[in-house]
Amino acid sequence: MAPDSPLQSESPAPLLLRTTHDGIATLRLNRPAQFNALSEDLLGALAAEIEALEQDASLRCVVLESAGRAFCAGHDLREMRSQPSFDYYLALFRRCSGVMQSLQALPVPVIAKVRGIATAAGCQLVASCDLAVAADSATFAVSGINAGLFCSTPAVALSRNVSAKRAFEMLVTARFIDAAQARDWGLVNDIAPEAELDARVQALAEVIAAKSPAAIRYGKRMFYAQRQMPQAEAYDYAAEVMARNMMEEDAAEGIDAFLQKRTPRWRG
Repeated sequence: MAPDSPLQSESPAPLLLRTTHDGIATLRLNRPAQFNALSEDLLGALAAEIEALEQDASLRCVVLESAGRAFCAGHDLREMRSQPSFDYYLALFRRCSGVMQSLQALPVPVIAKVRGIATAAGCQLVASCDLAVAADSATFAVSGINAGLFCSTPAVALSRNVSAKRAFEMLVTARFIDAAQARDWGLVNDIAPEAELDARVQALAEVIAAKSPAAIRYGKRMFYAQRQMPQAEAYDYAAEVMARNMMEEDAAEGIDAFLQKRTPRWRG
């Protein structure tokens, strides 16, 4: 079919856009008219792309962003109300939780680039990323309580980013916090003026991409695993991971480069 054929021009835009450059993959939620609400189809597209990225040995970093004026407004409420059954809701929330966890299971860091609002499961999406940088105009909330629904699954990720009292206050009041509060509370790492956000995130991604691929992959896996362990067990596990990391070519190259005062040449 010719590129300018009417049928092709009328086909719906993809819900998720992916680009990759120099080992940095960008995933863009692409439902701007719906404030990038997480429909079933969008969750499915995210799950498929994350699974594909997991197999990409050249991957160094992932940036998660959104088209339009909002980062993500949470679940698609119209879609949810169209199928009012316990089994449907349980499957939906478990599926969404699986996508959130798969971001942390990716072997490379994932950076949320946040413009506009991030509410409910959208706030959960930010909290599920390893790093987050927000425009100074961005706002965050877990606002399900306003609709009679406690944001239980978003609470899991939120309470692992901010303190228990702050997380609970957000959950029971539904009040928005601004980007500066989100940074102070630990939900995001950094904020930037709107016009500088792309450059700020790109610079962070490039710093990560320039590090040893082996060390980053060892490190991300270790970081999340040890958080679930008692301290003594965590230290024992970390020592084993670090010893395995030392056996990699990158570690020998990195140490030799440091001693020889030169730039390392990573195997990856």
